[in-house]
Amino acid sequence: MDAKEFPTGRRPHFAAVALTAATLTVSSVSFGQQNGDTLEEVLVTAQKRVANLQDVPFSVASSSEEQIRNSGSGNVVDLARNIAGLTIADLGPGQSQMAIRGISAGQVIRDQPGVKEQVGVYLDESPISVALFTPDLELFDLDRFEVLRGPQGTLFGAGSEAGTVRYITRQPRLGQFEGAADASFEDVQHGDEGGSVRAAVNLPMGEVAAARLVGYYHHLPGFIDAIQPGGSIRKDVNDGDRSGGRIAVLFQPVEGLSITPRLVFQSLVTDGYPRVDLYNILANPYTTTQPPITIGDREQFTQQQEGIHDDFTLTDLKVDYSFGPVTATSITSYTHRRVQVLRDATQLTGSVTYDLGGDGDQVRISSPLFDRTHLNVLSQELRLASAGDSPLIWLVGGFFQHVNRRYGQDLPTPGYDALTQTLIGTDSAANNAPPNTPFYSDLTYRLKQYAAFGEATYKATESVSVTGGLRYYKFSEERVLNFGGVFASPTPPGGIPGDTSSNGISPRAIVSYKVDEDMQFNVQAARGFRLGGINDPINIPLCSAQDIAVFGNQKNWKDEHNWNYEVGAKMRFLDQRVTFNVAAFYDDIKDLQATTTAGTCSSRIVFNVPKARSEGIEAELFARPTSNWDFGVSATYVNAKLKSSVVSTLPDGTQVVVGGLAAGNRLPTAPEFQAVGSLGYTVPMNSERDFFAMATIQYIGSSFSQFENEEDGFGSIGGPSPNAARLIPYGGPLTTSQINFNAELPGYSLGNVRFGIRTTRWEAAFYCNNLWDETARLALDYERGRSARVGYITNQPRTFGLYGHVKF
Repeated sequence: MDAKEFPTGRRPHFAAVALTAATLTVSSVSFGQQNGDTLEEVLVTAQKRVANLQDVPFSVASSSEEQIRNSGSGNVVDLARNIAGLTIADLGPGQSQMAIRGISAGQVIRDQPGVKEQVGVYLDESPISVALFTPDLELFDLDRFEVLRGPQGTLFGAGSEAGTVRYITRQPRLGQFEGAADASFEDVQHGDEGGSVRAAVNLPMGEVAAARLVGYYHHLPGFIDAIQPGGSIRKDVNDGDRSGGRIAVLFQPVEGLSITPRLVFQSLVTDGYPRVDLYNILANPYTTTQPPITIGDREQFTQQQEGIHDDFTLTDLKVDYSFGPVTATSITSYTHRRVQVLRDATQLTGSVTYDLGGDGDQVRISSPLFDRTHLNVLSQELRLASAGDSPLIWLVGGFFQHVNRRYGQDLPTPGYDALTQTLIGTDSAANNAPPNTPFYSDLTYRLKQYAAFGEATYKATESVSVTGGLRYYKFSEERVLNFGGVFASPTPPGGIPGDTSSNGISPRAIVSYKVDEDMQFNVQAARGFRLGGINDPINIPLCSAQDIAVFGNQKNWKDEHNWNYEVGAKMRFLDQRVTFNVAAFYDDIKDLQATTTAGTCSSRIVFNVPKARSEGIEAELFARPTSNWDFGVSATYVNAKLKSSVVSTLPDGTQVVVGGLAAGNRLPTAPEFQAVGSLGYTVPMNSERDFFAMATIQYIGSSFSQFENEEDGFGSIGGPSPNAARLIPYGGPLTTSQINFNAELPGYSLGNVRFGIRTTRWEAAFYCNNLWDETARLALDYERGRSARVGYITNQPRTFGLYGHVKF
């Protein structure tokens, strides 16, 4: 029979414009605000001390809240499209995975709790990184959003192997009563309405104390429709709500002493995911003995409610004390996370049921999959830093972190015990699982990390500065694993223990040459690291013989290391009306922790790839030629590939490449080319009002979600390719023997416009995001090696909105 071909997605309507915009971007996101005809100084804390962005001797981007708003960014995924070198694999709200300069080891899946991050994420000075469930924080009451490119292991430690991202919030201010509030309303084409209400206030408390209070509520509009059994449709199922608040109090009882306790809380609840189904074993147009169903654009098929509930709480305490030429700083933070992810796994369970001999309605028994994470993290950093103006600037410190994480999955499927007793003569109880639960897991992790670090900069001459830094780290992790159910290999009572540990150093050396106040050249060599972990066993009852041979008995994976070498320049021209920053980099990665899908086992395994590298160039330009016009340019080109392969030998002696881990394959999730462009116009009106308008164009090149997606034939379900997924003939005889889809995520472009009126105290604006209603494919999402379901995560359609902001 003829092979069927899915469409590869709409190509950008404005592709030519977007490519031209590679030389025209929103570097206003990177370079600061305007002041008359020149650019204001941008201050950052990339080296844990305040410095002008142009003086920092490595590549840094900084975006103010106003710049974030003007770019049309409603969340960190949107914001990443405006920052050179930063990309995010987006699996929906609250499920983002960051990559910088193309350094990525594959999309982390929800059931990989032991995988560590490659980009460190901080809320001010408190680490909040988690490989998948990094908090999707509201972009409000921010002083700035910093992106530190390249390894930051010396000062920021594990997880900052490729770089560091920092949300810098506004702090309490003594003696000032001030505040701000804003509100928005938006209407999504092909979806429902959304909007937000947010407020912040600074309250003086006598002469030595002040408090800052922040609160917000944001309704996230839905735009995906879910086809139900019987043909009914649930509209806009992926809507949600994000709400939270922050309270920080500053005490300065004596000169030189500052004490700032803080509490941050955010709750994120969604009713579904922005997933479009390409193929579903339970709903496709090829069945003849089951109702044929065609799934359209921005549609999916579900039988069960889906969604995420993520509660994030952070309490921290920062103490600064200056005594003479030294400042002591202590940061104590405690993070508590509770995350529940609910997915409809009926198609996954149904595919196994079919393999066990079931058919008809037996395959359609509703089967929700619950993923639950409880996370508690205690971190403590203590450091001493030089103060004052001296040729030698130094910093030394120590760090401790203790992580307790409990993760579990269960698959309650009413009536499944009776079915498996009939089909295979066993049930959940016989496999150490709760009743009618074909899969059950309960894992506990305990991680301890210690580090000592230091960095110093010596100004050898008026032009030459030398920076050297070193971090020593030691970590250990213990895990206890319990598996049960007919889909798993049950563990004995008490579970199976596992452990891993390592230690090492992370050095950095930088030489800077400052030609004058407007031109500086930098050379850097730095080493970053990512901690290792422990693989889970595969689900042997679901695996083929080859999958067991390739993916079975994989124990621990080692630390990943990255040596970065880069040269860069930071320049200002024409009386500081133009800023141009550029950096070229080469990253030599050892023991890349590559995520692979274990065939049909519905399991994930991490392999260390001995060699990989990422090399490229990033450039940013911002110009304000007059007080009315401004424009920017930001673009990144990255060539990130594996330099070695991972090969497994089958029982018959045949050697196979594991999961797409072949030399020459691209590192996943990050595009080779990324660019963004903006053009802004401001004109004074009467009564101290300004009319403003801004247009933004973003271009993101093609990418892959996983290494395995690059294998020849991966985009086939059925057919002759050895890499094709098995086409399960449920509802057959099917009208096709092969189904094809595009495993590569195509490049796409987005356009945003915003215009309105503003004064120094208020702003009113109209905006349209995703002007030409682009449907982008952001990530592949599939079950049981594509045999049960294939879909992709997509973006929000064209959106019209109104926004108001007031300061008081």
